[in-house]
Amino acid sequence: MPGLTNHLRPMIRVETLVLAVTAWIVATANGAWWKAIGEGRDWSQPGNWLFLVCCFVTIVGLHFVLLAPFAWRIVVRPLLTLLVVASAGAAWYMNTFAVLLDPTMIQNVLRTDMHEARELLNLRMFGSVLLWSALPVAFIWLVRLERPTVLQALLRRAAWVVAALVLAVIAGFTISRDLTSFMRNHHEARYLITPGNYLYGLAVNSRNRVAEVNTKREPLGADARFVPLVSSDPNPRVLVLVIGETARAANFSLLGYERETNPELAKANVIGFSNVTSCGTSTEVSVPCMFSPWGREDYDARRVRHSEGLLDVLAHAGYAVKWLDNQSGCKGVCKGAGVEYEKIAPATAPDLCDGEECHDEILVRRLASDLARVDRNTVYVLHMMGNHGPAYYRRYPAAFRRFLPDCATAELRMCSREEVVNAYDNAILYTDHVLARMIDTLSQEPHSLHSAMIYVSDHGESLGEHGLYLHGIPYAIAPDLQTHVPMVIWVSPQVVASGDVDESCLRHKSQAELSHDNLFHSVLGLLDVRTQVYQSSLDIFYGCRGAAARHQ
Repeated sequence: MPGLTNHLRPMIRVETLVLAVTAWIVATANGAWWKAIGEGRDWSQPGNWLFLVCCFVTIVGLHFVLLAPFAWRIVVRPLLTLLVVASAGAAWYMNTFAVLLDPTMIQNVLRTDMHEARELLNLRMFGSVLLWSALPVAFIWLVRLERPTVLQALLRRAAWVVAALVLAVIAGFTISRDLTSFMRNHHEARYLITPGNYLYGLAVNSRNRVAEVNTKREPLGADARFVPLVSSDPNPRVLVLVIGETARAANFSLLGYERETNPELAKANVIGFSNVTSCGTSTEVSVPCMFSPWGREDYDARRVRHSEGLLDVLAHAGYAVKWLDNQSGCKGVCKGAGVEYEKIAPATAPDLCDGEECHDEILVRRLASDLARVDRNTVYVLHMMGNHGPAYYRRYPAAFRRFLPDCATAELRMCSREEVVNAYDNAILYTDHVLARMIDTLSQEPHSLHSAMIYVSDHGESLGEHGLYLHGIPYAIAPDLQTHVPMVIWVSPQVVASGDVDESCLRHKSQAELSHDNLFHSVLGLLDVRTQVYQSSLDIFYGCRGAAARHQ
């Protein structure tokens, strides 16, 4: 570095630099991991300190073995700088929101658009990253690196890797019984170890992305056809399928919440289903899963990505299918040839948009303008912004600030839990209004459309309970608040009058145990789509339609 004499810049080997930086990252960017393995230990016992030291040596050694093959002199400085900064950012994110960086969470990060990402970027995060990155980054660029011959570099690197691996194995073996017991009881804790967690997640997602690009989608339900159960109605059928965002059932007054967050839906003759679970705890998992026929138990992300889904089956049956998006995309489920996708542009409605995002009423306006032109059976999928966090306060207009004081920042830990809940409930209140307006729009459509609306959220949310915020916790250990979601169904008077759906029969199922698994087959059943992939046992409407309903 200019202005510094050589004696102020120590000469070290590349391996020494990698080891020193790796040790720094493991020591400083793994607070959640050290807290997890240290919980409940008596630190007056020497054995617990031995466990801590051996754990540190094992993790550092394994990370060194992982990084050393790529850390050659020409790239080692930018590589280590990137790792230090990324690890500091990962540590801040995990500590602030109590999340795990498993492959699914990394997928969420990779597919987050810039608008969503900005809500997670703030001065506190930048300050934390700077605090924990400045010293190691300065060290990385200050030291001089030895210039061995190629043969010396290869032999030395091999020796260091072997030595690191041996030390890691010895240290790991020393604490194997204790560590194995911990990992058996806290299987997901491995995703707390930085930078291995996000490096593994990046590798998994890169592999999946390559496979996704190079693999054609398998056809599904190519035999689908429209076969009306009741006498044919000359008017087109219209289903509005609303995909909610981050709404948890616990905060819907329609489903028992003590606050009145659903005053308009309560007057709209809807059916609220109180016992519905999501397929995942993130949009990236739940949306593809709910549009597939396989469900959560048989969910295989690769198979889902490489197969057609519900919207393709509906297109095969002759339905017009349109996805209207006020969110960050359809997660691959709307890319079939028979599906029309439209991202709502903020410029189209300045009264509902701020130039970057729009309030969800824009979906109602867009739907109303389209209904007048419907001349065939049609399915609309409306993807809401809903309660997308952490900036809940941005999800609703000022008129819906009814629960006060509300948290007016994306830095949730800067607010009291009451303020966070108030902001979240205001967003639920606004979702209630939007859904009620959709129902009004369908009810008042002069063309007597044979219409229905199904609303279901993709996943729930943690609002500070047990120190957790947002969502994305691995399903096996996720709290119910992240997996218990609201579902609301409305059917038009025309549908009820025709005998197509028995409303009272459907209400009797409102407390049944249901999940995202039911959506695929229920939509097919409601829309009279016959195909071999349909399963009546998963159809909510089965037994509540036509002659079957009349004989209940």
